[in-house]
Amino acid sequence: MAKFAEYVKESFTELKEKVTWPTWAELQNSAMVTLIAAVIIALIVFAMDESAGNLIKLIYKSFA
Repeated sequence: MAKFAEYVKESFTELKEKVTWPTWAELQNSAMVTLIAAVIIALIVFAMDESAGNLIKLIYKSFA
């Protein structure tokens, strides 16, 4: 149990003193970049899905 208490104490010290936390502006900037990237990827996936769906419909129509 002493090792666990030491681990928790050292973890807290590391988070408090050694970790470099981002500023509010840096955090907002990173969140905006992530949001924009997610929207772009979602649009690409949507376009691929629609294209594949239309291609399959065209193939089915040609055999019907």
